[in-house]
Amino acid sequence: MKFQLKHTDPKSSARAGIITTDHGQIQTPIFMPVGTAGTVKGVHTKDLKEDTKAQIILGNTYHLFLRPGTAILKEAGGLHKFNGWDGPILTDSGGYQVYSLANQRKIDEQGATFASHIDGTKHLFTPERVMDIQREIGADIIMAFDECPPYPSSYEYAKKSMQMTHRWLDRCIDRLRETQPLYGYNQSLFPIIQGSTFEDLRDESAEYIASKNADGNAIGGLSVGEPAEEMYKHTAGACTILPKDKPRYLMGVGTPANILENISLGVDMFDCVMPTRNGRNGQLFTSEGIINIRNKKWENIHEPIDPNGTSFVDAAYTKAYVRHLIHSKESLGAQIASMHNIRFYLWLVEEARKQIIAGDFASWKNHMIPKLERRL
Repeated sequence: MKFQLKHTDPKSSARAGIITTDHGQIQTPIFMPVGTAGTVKGVHTKDLKEDTKAQIILGNTYHLFLRPGTAILKEAGGLHKFNGWDGPILTDSGGYQVYSLANQRKIDEQGATFASHIDGTKHLFTPERVMDIQREIGADIIMAFDECPPYPSSYEYAKKSMQMTHRWLDRCIDRLRETQPLYGYNQSLFPIIQGSTFEDLRDESAEYIASKNADGNAIGGLSVGEPAEEMYKHTAGACTILPKDKPRYLMGVGTPANILENISLGVDMFDCVMPTRNGRNGQLFTSEGIINIRNKKWENIHEPIDPNGTSFVDAAYTKAYVRHLIHSKESLGAQIASMHNIRFYLWLVEEARKQIIAGDFASWKNHMIPKLERRL
């Protein structure tokens, strides 16, 4: 994998670059739709590429391991061939999913033992096993196995967890050196910064991650309940330490305003389930603010979802029609809402890139954020 830094905004740390993988290029900053179980929920692969203009999607190691299982993925020739997506794919290591199973898992130096949420069967994820699973899934970018501490955490717990995450990272790197990709293309490992919300721990973790000279680096352990100001402070700190010539991925973030604020701090890559999850529940993001399409006020509004033309659906579906579909529990409503939100997020990062290249990102961001946070 290669990363070329093309432009930096003169009044912020915002960056525009190009990531090149064996499955194609990614223009940054970029938002990555989440396809947990091998699919971005409710969206056809063809529509992802042609209508939302997604450049890279996510899969999740935990969910794909449990179902359909790596034996089926190997037989198919990897996740790309299994789901028909021929662009870049990133897989989360499953660490966050294990973290979320607080009452069904045990974490120790060896790894994480957990009970499947599907059938209760017990499994062990070690750093080595997670690397093997991600080899079998076949993503272009694979994440190191980490522990994501809860918020809030004690300093002692956060430090112990961070140190174990670093030891696990070394085991991930060793395992990748011992093995080869299975499907004829390269895979790049991204280590993950941890340390809860303790500045000295996060700085120590960022220094350790940076020392590994990986193809890219991730900022983890944020967007887990801490105030937004804490997220921004620790993201800014990480970006001052992480190398400038490698892409920076802020995991699990977030709202449109979160994304613009973190772009301004130097982040290149984002993912979040919000566009699809919130869309299925009737929340639509637009360039003028946030719409709850369930509200009666939209019942007879025969105008595009976004008046500024940010979405593939603008010319086809009105607010009144999408409201009708959502209220009627028609699956098409959830599909349209999901695709609209994904396209809006991608429009937002595309526009951010244009503004960075033009040297106007900082003023554009300050103009956009109040609108993005407004409830319509």
